[in-house]
Amino acid sequence: MQISSRFTLAVHIFACIDVFKDDYKVTSDFLAASTNVNPVIIRKILGQLKAAGLVEVARGSGGASIPRPLNEISFLDIYNAVECIENGELFHFHENPNTDCPVGKNIHGILDDKLMRVQKAMEDQLSSITLEDIRKDTKELIDLK
Repeated sequence: MQISSRFTLAVHIFACIDVFKDDYKVTSDFLAASTNVNPVIIRKILGQLKAAGLVEVARGSGGASIPRPLNEISFLDIYNAVECIENGELFHFHENPNTDCPVGKNIHGILDDKLMRVQKAMEDQLSSITLEDIRKDTKELIDLK
């Protein structure tokens, strides 16, 4: 299992918006240059973040901004905005386990609770990290004022 790069791209986008907001219009082209990703992909992620209320995007080349305090936006908020999780379930179960097999017939009972505990633990950790943590680390690492 691997979370797609949309999540880390989204965090990168937030870091850029925060760092450069006072000096540049942070457009999809600007973000594409920083992430080294096609602007179309950046626009798609910005659209997902906008739909979740995590960013505001001015029409045309107005740029992106963050409408909420950074300490109010968690990694879980970002993850939920950009990752495609069906029915809120991190783990996708194979469709038709063999009900004639004693394992296949019982696999949901064997795994469902365990997988939900794993998902809950991941979500708890994602909830505990905010964009304010990213701002602090960014300032520390690139020595911003």
